[in-house]
Amino acid sequence: MNVIAQAQFKTGARRYDMTEGERKIRIEAAAAFRLAYHYRWNLQINNHICVRIPDRPDHFLMNPYGLGWDEITASKLATVRLDGEIVSHDGVELGPAGLNFHSGILEARPEINCTMHVHARPGVAVAATKQGLIIVDQSSMHLYGEVGTHNFEGFAEGEDEVPRILRDLGDGHCLLMWNHGLLTIGRTIAEAFLYMRRLVDACELQIQLMAMGTEIRHIPKEVLEVTRKQIVEKRKSPRYAQTEWDYHCRLAERLDPGFAQ
Repeated sequence: MNVIAQAQFKTGARRYDMTEGERKIRIEAAAAFRLAYHYRWNLQINNHICVRIPDRPDHFLMNPYGLGWDEITASKLATVRLDGEIVSHDGVELGPAGLNFHSGILEARPEINCTMHVHARPGVAVAATKQGLIIVDQSSMHLYGEVGTHNFEGFAEGEDEVPRILRDLGDGHCLLMWNHGLLTIGRTIAEAFLYMRRLVDACELQIQLMAMGTEIRHIPKEVLEVTRKQIVEKRKSPRYAQTEWDYHCRLAERLDPGFAQ
């Protein structure tokens, strides 16, 4: 992203020494918010994307409450310690439920560096069905064996819910939160974004199939397993998610390079 090297921005009223690693990850995180808005995953001021700061692993970036995702810029993201203290801005409010379970996941899973939670309409719709997500096409095969489910317990503000979210995630990267929305996690922004894109797309496809009122053709179990093995091999490449993310970063620049400020 050319704008990374060019961007100059402020972090708010508080005096704050920013590392180069944080500078770069702020811009990448801001791109994720703008892209999520572009794809209509979140058109409100709710929901969160949280990103661990590479050279300060006990700190992460989070969107302040009250900003639409189309308003997010690199300088507006709050730097937060895992204990919830904001170190970059004064007068910033964070969503309590999002802070609770995003920080809980990042603290419990040190290999995870990005969490995304959205109320995209297709995801909420599928989360309100009894059967949940159905793997019906080649693209959604990337989700096979990756999607757990979590019961709705009200606003996720209690620390006691975090262990249950972690339990329901298991070894997967995606969570269908019943009657609520979608959650993905990843070792990088690229990985978490890729899973969310495929998850929202799979939910949208399922809704379209259900609206047709015809019987759904299911993929045989043995084919699901074979394809799963093929995808596991693809994931061994460091470019598995990054190539697609590089494209999305270029798209973010074309849409509005101002996100890097």
